[in-house]
Amino acid sequence: MADSRPKLLIVEDDAGLQRQLRWSYDDYQLFIAGDREEALAILADEEPPVVTLDLGLPPDPDGISEGMAVLDRILSMRPTTKVIVASGHGDRDSARRAIANGAWDFYQKPIDIESLGHIVSRAFHVHALEQENRRLAEAAPPDRQVLGRLITAAPEMLKVARMIERVANTGVTVLLLGASGTGKELLARGLHDASDRAAGPFVAINCAAIPETLLESELFGHERGAFTGAVKTTPGKMELAQGGTLFLDEVGDIPLALQVKLLRFLQERVVERIGGRQPIPVDTRIVCATHQDLQAMIGEGRFREDLYYRLAEIVVRIPRLAERPGDAVLLARHFLARHARDLNPQVKGFAADALAAIDGWSWPGNVRELENRVKRAVILADGKLVGAADLDIGEEAGAAEETVDLRAARERADQQAIRRAMARADGNVSGAARLLGISRPTLYDLMKSYNLQG
Repeated sequence: MADSRPKLLIVEDDAGLQRQLRWSYDDYQLFIAGDREEALAILADEEPPVVTLDLGLPPDPDGISEGMAVLDRILSMRPTTKVIVASGHGDRDSARRAIANGAWDFYQKPIDIESLGHIVSRAFHVHALEQENRRLAEAAPPDRQVLGRLITAAPEMLKVARMIERVANTGVTVLLLGASGTGKELLARGLHDASDRAAGPFVAINCAAIPETLLESELFGHERGAFTGAVKTTPGKMELAQGGTLFLDEVGDIPLALQVKLLRFLQERVVERIGGRQPIPVDTRIVCATHQDLQAMIGEGRFREDLYYRLAEIVVRIPRLAERPGDAVLLARHFLARHARDLNPQVKGFAADALAAIDGWSWPGNVRELENRVKRAVILADGKLVGAADLDIGEEAGAAEETVDLRAARERADQQAIRRAMARADGNVSGAARLLGISRPTLYDLMKSYNLQG
């Protein structure tokens, strides 16, 4: 019969103390290690949620270098592990350093078995609560998933989502402006799903991916015999989106001659197929997107001004991923869970150095780059955790944005640091406070003052 007791790993090289602890912890499935190699092997095989660690391990029994190295490796392999470190009598500096490096709690030697038992019991309780919180968040993260599919906790992106929700049922033409990889098609689908056209089709076309000679046929359709190879009558995307939404991605790449025909459709809501003479009424809503500066293109004569104002009844600007603090970690966890399931089921999460790298990178390719890097890292990862090396992220470049308002700069930095810490701690306030180096009440006060709660 399998042992159902919680697993506890004790890393301690004193044989007498090992026997005492083994006798005292009958409620746990106990594993004891006397050095780094043995401890890490047990951690990998048994995955105990709680570890007690003596900082004075060989080959440095009178110092803390080996114990701190073991602590770092444990948290690198399994970041959610609750590590309780032992420090010598009166040696609070070592304990504080260990806490700063990620230890959950500490106890002083000589050991009081009853006091240590309470600390261990509390660690198991907190670990179980955090595990349940993560499970619930993955199943249905209500505060991070908006417009049905968009995962975010950044106020910048929540503002975009709320704006799209407000205009969803108005029927106006919406222009989404944002860099490549920011999720323009996802937002367009969200707009469609939130509108009264949700029962109708959502049809997407990338205007930059289709040659000019074929784009008109793709959009407006053609009659049989209209040109060489037109062996049958084919409706275009405008007609296929009847009663629903047509998403024109990279609308700035539509050639000038075709822009005139698109403008006529927006004005009269009829299409004429190539080779046809009969106008066909079509009830299709247009949502379009581009990463280009359409205003500059108008000045250069490459985009019609009258068409721009027809397309831009509502303009929604989408922030880059680097402008959405905390979202990179949330999205990375989402992509890891999705791709690990299909590509490498042994991968369970990110190591601490990987989370720091994700949080610190500028993501020039935005969400698309993030997903590609996570997917590749999942495939290449050798262990259960993806490390920074697996992500192949270089050092951050570029100077911070200059500002002359020192107070505003400090407040902005505080808010970004809090959002990033909360994301890396998976929403756990105590964990975020430890990452920030402040107390939990202080973090609660800051979140309240910056309106970052809920």
